[in-house]
Amino acid sequence: MGFRCGIVGLPNVGKSTLFNALTETQAAQAANYPFCTIEPNVGQVSVPDERLDKIAAIAQSAKVIPTQLAFVDIAGLVKGASQGEGLGNQFLGNIREVDAIVHVLRCFEDDDIQHVANKVDPITDAEVVETELMLSDLESLEKRVPAAEKRATAGDKESKIIASVLGQALQLLRDGKPARLTEPNDEEEARVLRQAQLLTAKPVLYVCNVGEEDAAKGNAFSELVFKKAEAEGAQAVVVSAAIESELVAMDAEDRAEYLAELGLEESGLSRVIKAGYKLLGLNTFFTAGPKEARAWTFPEGAKAPQAAGEIHTDFEKGFIRAETIAYEDFVALNGESGAREAGKLRQEGKEYLVQDGDVMLFKFNV
Repeated sequence: MGFRCGIVGLPNVGKSTLFNALTETQAAQAANYPFCTIEPNVGQVSVPDERLDKIAAIAQSAKVIPTQLAFVDIAGLVKGASQGEGLGNQFLGNIREVDAIVHVLRCFEDDDIQHVANKVDPITDAEVVETELMLSDLESLEKRVPAAEKRATAGDKESKIIASVLGQALQLLRDGKPARLTEPNDEEEARVLRQAQLLTAKPVLYVCNVGEEDAAKGNAFSELVFKKAEAEGAQAVVVSAAIESELVAMDAEDRAEYLAELGLEESGLSRVIKAGYKLLGLNTFFTAGPKEARAWTFPEGAKAPQAAGEIHTDFEKGFIRAETIAYEDFVALNGESGAREAGKLRQEGKEYLVQDGDVMLFKFNV
């Protein structure tokens, strides 16, 4: 599994420019007016991971296959979107299909680029978008919760669960708080909350789009966004869409030199991916052999059979054991043979909690 990020924000904050740069395509039309994105654009991005390259070199793999994530560029929301303003509910529906919301906020001054409110204020911008998402969720739950409560009174067990957890979400929304603050009592309630696909239940990554001069350290606008993210338990990163656009046309060596000149250790794409993985509690394990070296994404806390299921459901169903080498041992001991000789290749069973960076070979029988 990779993950699917919906890029949202007000018009003219740099969403489509950032999308084009991150996905290295011109699939989205970046123009200086609202609603230039008429259909959601989807771009698949390979997740950069230096560990995979090192593993592939040691294993002498013919192919290197990184894990993938998808960015969905969703048209700029405006105040009143939940009531159909702008391009309205069409785009609110697109957000329901993503794992996380990447909320792009304008943190730069530029008189040549129109702002819908004629001022740069990322906190107010964030509140406008979140209010529209909350209003949409509120409308949905005010219909669903009373119906579930009525069925629960008649003795329906599933409806009792729905009424409990969605009732809690409804109260939060009525209090002006997002549904992601809902605290399910057990896994059943957590399942119901996920299936409800509430817009404000999705984790949020704030991307502060700054000018080139502020890409390394941010600015006063981005500082406000980071404080907001910390208070909400969200994540935030500083990115310059302008710089990311420049990087698209460069080869790897020129990119590294250009980033160094700007005081940056890595690209905006790398920062967004790392923050996204942290936000969603995702890790990476690897498989390696002469045919291919490959990265796989899995949820933190997954046991060996669940990780095996990321490769194929048969691997999970027929799981026997996992031959496992820690990444550091794989590199230090020059691969599987060295790790085996040094006693660092472990036989792990069904209860093993997979660790980030594990190099694994699954044994199964269907």
